[in-house]
Amino acid sequence: MKRLLSNITATSVNALSSVMMILLVFCSCNQQKSKNSRTDTYASGEMVLMCDESFSPIIEEELKVFHMTYPKAKVIPQYTNELDAFNALMEQKVHLIIATRNFSEKQKEYLKSQQLNPRYFPIGYDGLAFICNNQNTDSCITVNDIKRILLGQVKNWNEVNKGSKLGEIDVVFDNKQSAAVRYAVDSILGGTPINSKNITAAKTSVEVINYVEKTPNAIGVIGSNWLNDKRDTTNVTFKKNITVMSVSQMEVATEMNSWKPYQLYLLDGRYAFARTVYALLVDPFHGLPGGFANYLQSPIGQKIILKSALLPYRGDLTFRKVNVSDE
Repeated sequence: MKRLLSNITATSVNALSSVMMILLVFCSCNQQKSKNSRTDTYASGEMVLMCDESFSPIIEEELKVFHMTYPKAKVIPQYTNELDAFNALMEQKVHLIIATRNFSEKQKEYLKSQQLNPRYFPIGYDGLAFICNNQNTDSCITVNDIKRILLGQVKNWNEVNKGSKLGEIDVVFDNKQSAAVRYAVDSILGGTPINSKNITAAKTSVEVINYVEKTPNAIGVIGSNWLNDKRDTTNVTFKKNITVMSVSQMEVATEMNSWKPYQLYLLDGRYAFARTVYALLVDPFHGLPGGFANYLQSPIGQKIILKSALLPYRGDLTFRKVNVSDE
């Protein structure tokens, strides 16, 4: 009996020791997990979103409603240029960015080699807008003239519009690494870099608007969502302190064949420089970044995009012609 009791006691001690070891390992792993892993969900927690600065107006509108709808979630926007946003996403410093291009094949291959799954969500369309000073009466311009200006082949206003006395054309972009510059190089110039001495870059879209407002010979290049006049609920009025140029795909630009980046003209292709806006997601945790990306595609998120003067990616939009009579 004593030997049996001794064996039982020894067995119990060994079992207890094993259990204690398992508990210690489990607690240690659990503490490590708490320290190093995320706790956010689709609708709660905290995350950083990186976004090309040109889309800050629309993202601010989206965040207002998102935070009211999901009070336990906190999305912190960082407005930067498109290049830095992509670099941060590829390095997994952030898990969601907003940009005007999709992943390249090289980027997809790299992410997959790291056992990461890149996903993209088209959320809308905007226009690359060209703005000029209100004193400039030559506000119609052709696609070809824009190409010539960006290539440095045309440097003076009288080469675009005969008789113009505005002198040298002064072009300013929002940022030298922005989505606007990348689109101009890739989609307008076919990959040819911008080298003209009369083309410079500010730091933000606001700086571009302020510069053009004060500079009669300037052309500013920014995203069209910066131009919406908040006082106009119909989204057909641009900011009053500058003029939005009308762009023609014909050889000669006239008021009848030139178009501004309104939603309708982005939809039917009359405006030449429409861009797809993407939410780009790389999140192995499947948490809040995915929740906010899906929200941007939801009916509410798409309605906010529509009201912000951009064209939503999803939605059954109907446009009707209206005949106005003076009688």
